Amino acid sequence: MAVPSGKSVDWKTPMGQVVFKGENHKALKCSECHPKIFKMKKGSTVMKMADINQGKYCGECHNGKRAFKPAGNCAKCHKK
Repeated sequence: MAVPSGKSVDWKTPMGQVVFKGENHKALKCSECHPKIFKMKKGSTVMKMADINQGKYCGECHNGKRAFKPAGNCAKCHKK
C-alpha cells in the first residue's frame, strides 16, 4: 500500500495543506510511485502545480483518465 488506510501524509503549500490519504490510494503499491515518480526521502520532491498539470508527479495518475484532473478541483487536495 502507498499509505495504509486510516493514515495520511500531508504537507503545507501556499494554497493550503495537501493531504495524501491512504484510504483514497489503497489500491496502489509503493513501487508504482517510488522511486520512479517520487523520491523516497521525505521532503526531497518539490512539486509545482504547473508540473502536475503537465503530467508529472501526481499528474501521472491524476490526468482525467485514471483519476480526477487537478485543474478546477483544487479543494479535493488543498485544504485551507
